[in-house]
Amino acid sequence: MEQERTKSQSREQTAQNVHVYDDHYKKARIYVRELASNRYTLTEERRERVTTVPRVWTPTLGEGLSLKENWNIIDPGDEQFRTQSLHLHFVVIQPNGRNDGHGHQNEALFYVLEGNGYETHDGKDYPWSAGDAVAVHNDCVHWHNNPDPEKRAVCLVMKPKPLSLFLGLTFQGKIGTKPADEDQWEPRTEWLTARPEGDELVPKVLTPADTEWQWTEFGRIRQIAGKGAPLRIKGTDAYLHEIPAGSRSGKRWQMADEAVHVLDGEGYDLHWDVEAEIADQFYARVAKKPTRWDWKKGDMIWVPHNTIVQRFSTGTGSAKLIGASNSIYAQLGYSRIVHFENAPEFDDASLRAAAGEGFTAPPVA
Repeated sequence: MEQERTKSQSREQTAQNVHVYDDHYKKARIYVRELASNRYTLTEERRERVTTVPRVWTPTLGEGLSLKENWNIIDPGDEQFRTQSLHLHFVVIQPNGRNDGHGHQNEALFYVLEGNGYETHDGKDYPWSAGDAVAVHNDCVHWHNNPDPEKRAVCLVMKPKPLSLFLGLTFQGKIGTKPADEDQWEPRTEWLTARPEGDELVPKVLTPADTEWQWTEFGRIRQIAGKGAPLRIKGTDAYLHEIPAGSRSGKRWQMADEAVHVLDGEGYDLHWDVEAEIADQFYARVAKKPTRWDWKKGDMIWVPHNTIVQRFSTGTGSAKLIGASNSIYAQLGYSRIVHFENAPEFDDASLRAAAGEGFTAPPVA
């Protein structure tokens, strides 16, 4: 009984400390970016973008108990435009705090970097802790809650929002949103065009114990969203990746671009850009020399569309990363991933044994 009383008091405190997204509305927000050309080909536009925009950068994450709750990472409105296949940002929930209740048609995938808390989705609570992946499903009215009286919670948010909005899934707003001319509409009914039968049974929170670490051609991977992950996420594929000190990943080519956050360690990427030669069929022209992109803990890595990548760990400890891509590419026919080289541990049992049992995500700096 005392535990329930304490729990109720904590939630009352949390409900009183609501952080409103005021900073979102100080200027017009670009949800989808124009792509224009005076010619049929877009090759030069793409080449200019991938050769001039940095592929590794350090996003800003506030220290201490700053009131700012949202730090952008990748967005179509970025001055240095990279991609709009995914929108990534941090969310910080202050002690005894929560955000204002809202809903949107795009789903969102959270990875909890630090802290403990719970989601409230359509009136139901879902607890989470550091290392968990959390699904905010389509058309979900939700709050992010942190009942801890002293420690903040930090989450990395990955979502296919630009694509959803481009496809016309534009209904979003705070609690209380409804037609301004309400008298012209029938009384409200259930939202029946989403949430297929049985979808509500798919878990909303995936803990570190819910999927296994596996050695793949690309390296040591634990899937947290997408194929093989029991999480209610449809539009984003995401995985955790560990590279032992002094080792490397496999070398792979895929069409989807990728956003990767460095959780721990340091190293570098090699990227071989790929262009198209259109003759009697499509042919690939691979750059003779790769570009090198050094990274460290706290950095973001962007791997452009249609790129061959290989990743190297150069620190004294393992490199630990989380990568995400939009799952629409596979659904549109670009599901094949080509592996030119395997991670050394994939081919060598002794190296696999020496690599250990995976990692627990460290707190963000």
